[in-house]
Amino acid sequence: MATTGLPRDAKMPARRISGPRAELISDEIDANSIPELRETAEGCRRCPLWRNATQTVFGEGPDNAKVIFVGEQPGDQEDLAGKPFVGPAGRVFDAILDDADVDRQKVYVTNAVKHFKFEPRGKRRIHSKPNAGEVQACRWWLDQEFDLIKPNLAVALGATAALSLLGKATPVMKMRGQVIEREDGLRVFITIHPSFILRIREAADKAAERERFLQDMKQVKRLMAA
Repeated sequence: MATTGLPRDAKMPARRISGPRAELISDEIDANSIPELRETAEGCRRCPLWRNATQTVFGEGPDNAKVIFVGEQPGDQEDLAGKPFVGPAGRVFDAILDDADVDRQKVYVTNAVKHFKFEPRGKRRIHSKPNAGEVQACRWWLDQEFDLIKPNLAVALGATAALSLLGKATPVMKMRGQVIEREDGLRVFITIHPSFILRIREAADKAAERERFLQDMKQVKRLMAA
């Protein structure tokens, strides 16, 4: 069933596609909780990104969350703090969740890739987009998070998250605000990454994009209650 944009109070449609599964590794883990999984992920060597990152930045939130928000990767501040969404984009994210009456303490927040990928530029570390191989390698961890939490909704924050969750490139701006249902029953809501708002220079355009993202989060709030 094809997805379409609907009025805000309409029931969200869903299209079924195959859900991706990362290739299993020989040293499979036996974690029974998110804290156990997080501890195991500290030694992750599934792709080369661990070599330059400070640490693994794993997901955070209750293990019975109804929704998992998936971003791209940790940024500079997340890499140093070891927590997801605590940098500038995270502060925008928190503020808009609050405006949408979504309690961050009741949702799970993670990233498609768990190590910071960057290019050094003087004393600064500049974000570098993860490639498909790195997303594929880290999807194994994302699968484990979903298997343990068993949410009924995932929110793909940007193209990398959508790729990880749906297994194929997704035109985020075209599909924004729509819901895709995977064959395993998981509903995936498509929207932008909050860092997109930060990159807009014109104040009026920035305010308009913030409002659009707020409306997206209000849709998420309704979907959580469905």
